[in-house]
Order: sequence, then structure tokens, then C-alpha cells
Amino acid sequence: MPRPKGNPNESATRRKLLDAGLAEFHAHGFHATGVDMIAKTASVPKGSFYNHFESKQAFGAEVVDCYFERHLVKLRHFLLDTNTPALQRLHNYFDERIAFFTATGGKKGCLMGNMTLELADSEELVRGRLASRFDEWALLLRECIEQAQATGQLQAQAKADAGTLADFVLNSWEGAILRMKVDRSIEPLETARNLIFTFILR
Repeated sequence: MPRPKGNPNESATRRKLLDAGLAEFHAHGFHATGVDMIAKTASVPKGSFYNHFESKQAFGAEVVDCYFERHLVKLRHFLLDTNTPALQRLHNYFDERIAFFTATGGKKGCLMGNMTLELADSEELVRGRLASRFDEWALLLRECIEQAQATGQLQAQAKADAGTLADFVLNSWEGAILRMKVDRSIEPLETARNLIFTFILR
């Protein structure tokens, strides 16, 4: 016997709340954003929030998933493009990110980075979700770096463990995004990209 389909109205409400949470957390931060603000932005009754999420912390973890899944589309578009040499794929990804942040004036930054700073010491559920998603991000970078190594696109000094290189590249990039927000300048991103490809992935 086929399983009954879920209520489409419930699914729509849940999606509205996640979209609203993503926007509000990105603009104002987790602690400064109340459930009432999220419900108002989503144009749903406040009581609907707890019909779909057992706590604000559980909601925050799902917002991390929502944000990363959207960015994952871009990551896969650039890093899994087998028609482009692996090292060039990495170049293209970082170039696109710099163009994006330039267009937005260097504001908001990376939601995952923002939430890491705000919540990693206090909200274990969100911290764990962030760690898992950063691992996925690093794995995609690692696979691309491994392909660049295998096809001889990298010089000897860049033939260290691909996982270590991927972690360093991602950590450097996230740090540069934080500095970009403070300086309101795209220069930290350009510096990170240039050093990554001049000294790390040469």
C-alpha cells in the first residue's frame, strides 16, 4: 500500500521558515534573530515554527544545511567540470566568488563562517552540523586537487597530501572572508587567491 504523501502546505511553510531564517541569520546573526522575526519574515504564524522545528538550535542546524546545499550547486558546477583542467576549475571557482563578493560590497560574508564564530562554543548541535558541512566542502576541494596532482598540473611543492592542502585552502579562504567583512574590502580575498595559486597550488 503506497505511503500517504505529506501535506504540501506543511512543506511550503517549512521552506518559508528556512528561507526566512537563512536571510535573517545572514543579515543579523543567530542570537539577534528571534523566532517572531523569522515567522514575520516568512509570513506565517509564530506558532507554526514549533510545529516544524523542536528548537531554535535545531532550526539553526537545518539553516546550515539549507545554505550549504545551495552553495553545493555552485561547488559542483565548478569543481566537477571534467571538461576543464582541475587546477583551472579551482581558479574559476575562486574567481567567481571574488566577483560575487565584489558585487555585494563585501557584506554578510559566508553564513557558515559567521555562525561558526557566533555558535561553535555554545551550540553543539549547530557546531556539529557546521563541522560536517565544512568537511564536505573540503572533500570536493581535495578531489579536485588530487586530480590536478595526478595529471601533473602541480609542481613538487604542491604534491603534499591533498586533504591537508584542501583544508589549508579552505581555512585560508574562510579567514580571508572574515577579514573582507572587517575591512569592507575585497583585497583579502584577492590576496588569499593569489597566494594559494602562487605558493600552495603552484
